[in-house]
Amino acid sequence: MDKKLIYDIGDKPKFGQMLIFALQQLLAILAATIAVPTIIGLPTQIPAAILGAGIGTLVYQLFTKFKSPVFLGSSFAFLSSLGVAIAYGYCGIVLGSIVAGLVYVIIALIIHFTGTAWVDKLMPPVIIGPTVALIGLSLSGAAMGDIVRANASTLYGSYNLVALLCGLIAFLTIVICSTQKRVKMARLIPFIIGIAAGYAAAAIFTFIGMAAHCDYLMIINFQPLIDNFVAADGSFRGISAFIDYPHVAILESIKELATGNLAPEILTANPNATLLNLGGIAEVIIAFLPVALVVFAEHIADHKNLSSIIDRDLIKEPGLTRTLLGDGVGSIAGTVFGVCPNTTYGESVGCIAITRNASIATITTTAFMCMALSFFSPLMVLLQTIPSCVMGGVCLTLYGFIAVSGLKMFKHLDLDNNKNLFVVSAILISGIGGLAIHIPYAIAENGAITNTIQITSIATALIIGIITNRILTRVENSKFGKEKDN
Repeated sequence: MDKKLIYDIGDKPKFGQMLIFALQQLLAILAATIAVPTIIGLPTQIPAAILGAGIGTLVYQLFTKFKSPVFLGSSFAFLSSLGVAIAYGYCGIVLGSIVAGLVYVIIALIIHFTGTAWVDKLMPPVIIGPTVALIGLSLSGAAMGDIVRANASTLYGSYNLVALLCGLIAFLTIVICSTQKRVKMARLIPFIIGIAAGYAAAAIFTFIGMAAHCDYLMIINFQPLIDNFVAADGSFRGISAFIDYPHVAILESIKELATGNLAPEILTANPNATLLNLGGIAEVIIAFLPVALVVFAEHIADHKNLSSIIDRDLIKEPGLTRTLLGDGVGSIAGTVFGVCPNTTYGESVGCIAITRNASIATITTTAFMCMALSFFSPLMVLLQTIPSCVMGGVCLTLYGFIAVSGLKMFKHLDLDNNKNLFVVSAILISGIGGLAIHIPYAIAENGAITNTIQITSIATALIIGIITNRILTRVENSKFGKEKDN
């Protein structure tokens, strides 16, 4: 077993411990997984997103022969694309995921026949390192926005000092558990302990706030728990308060085709939504295709990062062809039997880095746990009540580890060399600065741009880095890169 890891890829913890480790992985990926359906206007589809994450991860594990400890969850990269797809109902969402997944499948087939040498040449450490660091750094703003936000308090804006205290309690608990040497189990489940500590502190403040009628102290919003058991008319919801099935995209699509009507939640998210038509098919393809091409590079960055953590080159074994197939087909499966296209999760990689638990069995158990829990209503809503500030404290550790992992990838590069310096700085500054590419594809009669394809800041920074590196490499190898003889 790798000395850096407490549990290596092939290790299987005891059953009871496995369940605890799997729950920790679930908590690590929870915030991002449930955020995507919420952002696109489908908060009622959170159970479907969690179910899809579990199914997508299992598909990935099957394609990679259970040799890569990767978890798939709802992808932020496709947020703008999903905004386009929702205008055509669940059929639009399913079509978009198929387009994105097929891009991965096609690239995987190309790599199968051509090898990975061109990938290594296109994205060397000077590209991959700062890109991985950027993934963590670019997420820092969201994490710090969450750590000062209370779920229940609404009278005092988006900043709450008590929420910050609860978030810091979660953060400090995690780092103390991770660094202490006396209790091995605490080092393996720091996130569960940290979230529990932060939640307990938030609950205490919330109950005090309720008793004192002080809104500022109300950090947790318990209303989802109440709504789960009690209907709007005050009646008990019955069996659905305990067990309910996720409304997966494929079933909702079939309903659309059979009835000719869009689901109410789709019309709430987009009142102008219509059934998928020929024009909509073209629009969805245009929205998803270029984003999927760029997310391919993020796939490589995530696997390079994880490879450095577990001291195994996942690009060689199980191989980039298998990881791409797993990611692509897993994303399709995660949408069809869930609701959002999936991608590899940095939060999961950060969890592995901090706990040093790379057990494939843990990841697989997490996938099954997601699938099972998506049907259990009380736990779904309980997880939703975890305050944003507590998850912000958790992400302070996770995103930090992602950023540092990227920095370690290029720490041996000569940054006194102007070529390396410019490539790294181009990626970091454009990415941290939030530079994104908006490509217009629909223009109104008055000349106004009505629809655009958005390439995320991380993908844009990666593109700029690759272009800069290739140009400077050409200059370096040309006569302009050599000193003139006297």
